[in-house]
Parts: sequence; structure tokens; C-alpha cells
Amino acid sequence: MAETTPRLALFPEGSEVDRQGHLIIGGCDAVKLAAEFGTPLYLYDELSVRNKCAEYKAEFGSRYPGELDVLYASKAFLTKAMALLIKEEGLGLDVVSGGEIGIARSVDFPLKKTYFHGNNKLPEELRLALESGVGRIVADNFHELRLLDEIAGQMGCKADILLRITPGVDVHTHRYTITGNVDSKFGFPLVTAEEAVCTAMSMPNLNLTGLHFHIGSLIFEVEPYRQSIEFIINFAVSMKQKHGFELKELDIGGGYAVQYTLDSPAPPVSFFADALTSNVIRECERQHMTLPKLLIEPGRSIVARAGVALYTVGVIKEVPGVRTYVSIDGGMADNIRPALYGAKQEAVLANRMPDKEKDKFTIAGKFCESGDILIRDISLPEPRPGDILAVPACGAYCIPQACNYNASFKVAIVMVKDGKARLIRRRETLEDLMRCDVG
Repeated sequence: MAETTPRLALFPEGSEVDRQGHLIIGGCDAVKLAAEFGTPLYLYDELSVRNKCAEYKAEFGSRYPGELDVLYASKAFLTKAMALLIKEEGLGLDVVSGGEIGIARSVDFPLKKTYFHGNNKLPEELRLALESGVGRIVADNFHELRLLDEIAGQMGCKADILLRITPGVDVHTHRYTITGNVDSKFGFPLVTAEEAVCTAMSMPNLNLTGLHFHIGSLIFEVEPYRQSIEFIINFAVSMKQKHGFELKELDIGGGYAVQYTLDSPAPPVSFFADALTSNVIRECERQHMTLPKLLIEPGRSIVARAGVALYTVGVIKEVPGVRTYVSIDGGMADNIRPALYGAKQEAVLANRMPDKEKDKFTIAGKFCESGDILIRDISLPEPRPGDILAVPACGAYCIPQACNYNASFKVAIVMVKDGKARLIRRRETLEDLMRCDVG
């Protein structure tokens, strides 16, 4: 069956088609799940997430002789269930808000294994981080350094920090997901990086332990990482010679590509692990530097393939000689990536997997925006109202970026494993929607 349904390769590992022609994920019938929990519905395959966590630990850990931690980037997808899973798999967390810290605390996550990022951390968030025992705060700018030093002083503690440096490396990805170029809202650019080191080292309530960079997302090549690693280690050597700075920790970010469409295969984890660890080792040996603790942040690539969105087909509108619109009961409120980034995705009819493709169709969302188009011109069997449309690789960013546009309800989320499904977030209700309204 896989040979006649090539898009099955984009779904969570172990996905298959049963005798009824239904899509099976984590041993569960996607069509039955749609009927039980309603649509739109997001499924997460638990084993896919756990296996990817283990793969990152094994591939990077086996190649790097120094200390290494894998940090799951919470912004990709975080709920209490997901935080608990990451805790059980022994990964750390990259958090970017007080809310993400709060979710981690709710499952007794070991907060010493969390790293707090962000270009405009609020005073109350910094206090929460220090009170909670967050392991490292990744300082992004001079204002934050001064604010954090003041708050740590008031609390009678010392904050362990990394400095986020923008290496100015060009990467081939969407301009909205480039984060390491010179013209970026994130981090200290090269022209102020030395001043940042001196400032951090001079502040009595800060302890500078290392450096961080993140160059972007959905990166298929290793050359930008190589350039960034070479830059950051050379910079660290210079700072040691000039100011006595010791690079104890090096966080090289993430952004590793994942496959969203059949024509965009992503390199395996081993490809990135081999290239990045060897670059760090080689540069440290060349500079006669002790290997620092190495940190990576593979958020998207841990959960993207594990997540699947299910929708019910509704109105089908043919514009003669132009296109046929197939409307679904979700769209940009639960998956804004196509509208925001022009992201490309694939889809199947989960209840009619063996049916042959008939024509090209455009999948439209139900929201009051002309830009609410999920997929343009995709080949499918002739859709019918009531069909269940399954979109793979929806595990990252779809849920965190979801909104209540048109007063819609945020979707339910189910975790599947070994033929069993458990609800990890219920669908919102009208009461939820109006809970914060006053008057």
C-alpha cells in the first residue's frame, strides 16, 4: 500500500493503511478518532517523539567526547503532556517566556536543565526564572544585562548566563526565519560582542559561562553552521586572550530541516551531528581550547513529523476554468504557517487512502481571509463533503501559533500510541473563549 500512497512517508513512523482504506497512526484509525473527538483535531504519535529524542541524544552524544545536552525548543510545541515526555526522555528545555517556564514547573521539570531565551524578557519573567532556578539565562542585549544584574542583586543571587551572539552568517531559508544575520532583532552583533563580554564579566551579580548562536530555521545545509562555529570559537579565544573569558558552554542552536513535502527530503540527524560536532572538535583542537559543554536545540525536528492535523471536508466550489476550492473546518487559526510563511504542505484523504488521484484541488480554510489557503493545487481523489483530510508534518508551530480568529475555538489534541488515544488538550468552548471578558 505504501508504494501507491507515497505521501504516507511524510506521516509519523509506522503509519499505514488498513483494509478499509483508512489511515492508521500510532495504531489508531484516524477516521474513527475524527469521529470520536471531532475536527479539527491534532494527533501526536508518542513513539515518534520519543524515538526522535533518543536519536538526537545518540547521534550527537556518540560523536562528541565532551559533555552534551539536547534542549527541546518549547516554542515548537509545549503542553503539560509534552513537557512530561521531554522530562522522561532526559532532554533539557529551551524556554522563551514565563508561560513556558510555568508549564515546565507544572510537571516538576528539572529547571536546572532549562535555558531562557528571548529578545525582550520582562522584569517579572526574569524574576520568575531566578526564583524557579532556571539553569541559564541567554542574555540578548545590554538592557537585559543591566536589568538582570539589578534583579539578581535585589534577590541576593547570581545569575548564570550565556550571551547570544549574531555571527552574521547568511542562510538559505525564509527571510522570516533567519535569526543569525547582522540585521536581526536577536542577540549582540559582532560590533558590540566584545563590549557585551566585558559588560557581563564586570557585573557583580552575573556569571558568564558561555556563548550562544542561532542562525535560523529549516536549514538543509551545514556550511552556515560551520562558519558560525568557526566564528564563535575564534571570538571566544580572542576574549580569553584580552579579558580572561573562559568558554565553558557553547549553545549552537538548532533549525535543522524537516521534510514537509515529497520533493523536499531533509538530511538525517546523523548528517548534522557529524558535521557540527566535528567542526567544534576541530576548531577547539586548532585553538588549543578545552572542549566546552555543547548544547543543541532541535525543537521543530523532534515534533514536526510526529504531528498530524485532521479536518472534515465541507463546501466544494468549482470556478470553471480556474480551480476547485475544497473548504475544510479549520485553516489559518490552527495552522497559520502557509499564510504567514508561504509554507508548503501535503495532504491525503484519510478515509479513502487507496483511491486514485483525479485532479488538482486547492484546500481552503473557513476563516474570513482570502489568504486562508492551506494547500494550493494538490493532486487528490475527487473530494466529497464529509471526507477526512489529513495533513502531515503539523507537529511544530501550528498549535503554539494558533489563535481565536473569528471567535473560533482552539482545537483538541490527542496523543496516540500502540492503538490507544488519550486526550492531552480538550477543545475550547464558548465559556473558555469569554473567560477573560469583563462587563
